Order: sequence, then C-alpha cells, then structure tokens
Amino acid sequence: METDGRKMYGLALKLCRNQAEAEDLVQDTFLQAYRKWDQFEGRSEPTSWLYTIASRLCQRRQRPRSGEPRRMESLTDLLPVGESMIPEIPASTDSPLDEQLRKEAQEQVERALAALPVHHRLPLVLKDIAELSVSEVAEVLGIKPATVKTRVHRARLALRRALAEVLPKMHSEPPDHPQRVCLDLLQAKQEALDRGAAFPVPPEELCSRCQSLLSTLDLAHEVCSELDLERLPEELRRSILEGLEG
Repeated sequence: METDGRKMYGLALKLCRNQAEAEDLVQDTFLQAYRKWDQFEGRSEPTSWLYTIASRLCQRRQRPRSGEPRRMESLTDLLPVGESMIPEIPASTDSPLDEQLRKEAQEQVERALAALPVHHRLPLVLKDIAELSVSEVAEVLGIKPATVKTRVHRARLALRRALAEVLPKMHSEPPDHPQRVCLDLLQAKQEALDRGAAFPVPPEELCSRCQSLLSTLDLAHEVCSELDLERLPEELRRSILEGLEG
C-alpha cells in the first residue's frame, strides 16, 4: 500500500482544493478498492485501477469553484497570435536571477493547474504528472484517446500561457511564413510530448516566435513532470489501514 499510497496522495494533491480533501479522496479510493476487489479483473495494473476509482470519485465530488472557468478557451485564445513581445526563457544556469525565475515559474504553473476545469485537469495530471500513456489515461477516464489528446494539449497551452506571464519579454518581428506552419510545428511538438520523444526540428530552423512558443511549452511540461508525488502522511496511512481492518 505504501508505494501506491504515495502515488495516489500525490495525484490527489494535484486534483483537490486542499490537503484535507486530498486525504479524504485517497482514503475513499482505497476503501472502495478494498470493497470492490472482487471486481478487479487484472487486465491492467492495480495502480491504474486505483487511478480510475480516484478519478471517478473526484469528478463526482468536485463542483466548479468560485470563478473557475467551466470550459477551456479556444486554441486561438491560448496562442500568442499577433503579440509583438514574446517570452524569453532564462538560461539553464544557477544564477540567482534564473533560480528565482524558475521558482516563480513553478508557482505560476501550479496555480494555473489548480485553475483548470476538472475535465482538463484530470487528463493532464494523469498524463504529464502520473506519466500514464494516452491509452492508459483514456482507459482510466473512460474516454477516447483522441479526446485525451485534445484536452491534454489544450491544458498544456493554458499552463504555457500562464508561465509566459512571469517570464521576461523580448521584441520579435512577425514571422515571414504562414501561421499554418507554426500551428503544424506546435502539433508536432505536442505529439512528441505525448510519446516522450525528442522534437525532430532543430531550434535554429525555427523562427523566434516558434522557438519561444515551444520553449515555454517545454518549460511548463518540465515543471509538471517535476511536481512531487508527496510522501504518504503517517496519519493518513494509519487511517486507511484502520478503515480496511474495519
């Protein structure tokens, strides 16, 4: 239980409003799994089955928060179309400035993640934080793989936009190629992130706007993948065991 408990608690912290709700979700997930263990057919890993239970409980229990959007913006709204200033990614050094910027970036991404509508937050957390495959996320949530991709891609762009707000800006000339080229490159980048593969186009072959867009998308994805799946609190562990024994 310890290993799965840590994973479930980390997942719950990213899905719920606060630590107390996360602990309730984890406890309810394990108790429901125990009661329905005879229904587990063994076609997937036990962890995936726990994720399925937790996701369904989360969707049933969560209501939209005050001010939380009920739907995601359109693709056009999520992209920096027509902006003359673009984000400048800090260098990967240990200078105080870069360290502070990266700390602000992580905090901004976490806030943006918490503000996503639950039907976009769930697949993003499962894909980019719990590191399930697209097909596994589809199985857990009971939706089509194409729907998983659409929601994850849109959620990544929302996090990227939030991240761009705290990064320094630099001036950029408009691209000398059609916008369709940039959108195709963005789609290829998203597909590469889905597969965990390297992006095949070298940065020097991209315009400055595409470089900035894809770099900030990379940074947002990197921050997501580094969010801790927290240690299972001893009190919660004890409470789960007591519930199972009961």
